[in-house]
Amino acid sequence: MATTVPAPAATLPASSLRLLGTAGFVSNFDRFCVAPMLVLIGRQLGTPLSTVAWVASGYYLAYGLMQPVWGAASDRWGRVRVMRVSLTGAALAAVASALAPDTPVLIVARALAGAFFAASIATSLTYVGDTVPAATRQRSLSALMTAFALGTAMATVVAAALAHWFTWRLVFALPGVPAACLVVALRRLPEPERARSGRLMAPFRVVLSARWQWYVMVVALLEGAVLLGFLTYLAPALEAHGAPVTLAGAVAALYGVGSMAAAQVVRRLVGRWSPTGLIVAGGVQMALAYLLAGCSRSTGVLVVVALLLGGGWSFMHSTIQLWATDLCPAARATGVALFGVALYAGSAATTALAASTAQAHDYRSLFWSAAFLTVPVTVVAAVGRARCP
Repeated sequence: MATTVPAPAATLPASSLRLLGTAGFVSNFDRFCVAPMLVLIGRQLGTPLSTVAWVASGYYLAYGLMQPVWGAASDRWGRVRVMRVSLTGAALAAVASALAPDTPVLIVARALAGAFFAASIATSLTYVGDTVPAATRQRSLSALMTAFALGTAMATVVAAALAHWFTWRLVFALPGVPAACLVVALRRLPEPERARSGRLMAPFRVVLSARWQWYVMVVALLEGAVLLGFLTYLAPALEAHGAPVTLAGAVAALYGVGSMAAAQVVRRLVGRWSPTGLIVAGGVQMALAYLLAGCSRSTGVLVVVALLLGGGWSFMHSTIQLWATDLCPAARATGVALFGVALYAGSAATTALAASTAQAHDYRSLFWSAAFLTVPVTVVAAVGRARCP
């Protein structure tokens, strides 16, 4: 049984942060490993890219839709219990993905993996919100973001290499091993105190009655659409330009490297820059990245693009994420979960809508559209954060 910690501390113990960071690392590895393999999977299964894109879109959609389910369960039954149950299902879904005989079965298996892995990051963030005071919370969140970004970087590099030299099936099976190990290891993580939610739907009433919660969900929807949705096509764009899958994966992995490096910068800027300033800095990096990607798909340019997108994610997203953890303390897990719903719904929508453009190799229009859309996203996020009490 998990023990209960009595009150928030200035920081989390390093062992707790490692467990939470590992859960998020595995979740991000599973979520980002598919992008550099889409073209290869389609070729081997005899399926066009516009159809294979649903391997990613279905995952993102399930990942987003399951956020409120896990959030409400977490508010009712506990953070640690929910993580252990979800990771058990994720391990089984990883095996099913690896054994999928055709594209429809693979789409379903990956959707199930997304549904189960959906609990890891949101619950980790909620755990930090429960146990670390707001004044020092972004530093702990930045530490988690570093672990999450490492999962993103490792996913694209490892996926591209294993898919090229062995098989993409091994890539999908790989996250199932640490997921199963975490089911056991998380028994050591203390369960934080939380307000009992009563009826299962009570947290939703609390969260959805908060005006600013709706605003943050709109921001998350737009952010997910612009950054995560278009990011899916970074590796395919390089492959369409003639790069091998391993090189495309390595370049896409630099998104994670940029995110890790920027997370360290953000930790030092907390308290010195306003949240609005951090959001604007992230938006500028994202817009510049997509402008460059629209101008050229050469390897050198896309290296810079990946690094800038990772930096934009750490500056903008970690700030908005902190905002989301503060809005509804009485139902924090549900609030963070609904934030995740919006984020990944936006991502899934863009991934699906842009598939035909990517199929036609019209990446110039695709990335310039992303650059154009980044501007209103940044304005809406920055203005809202500045005005939110």
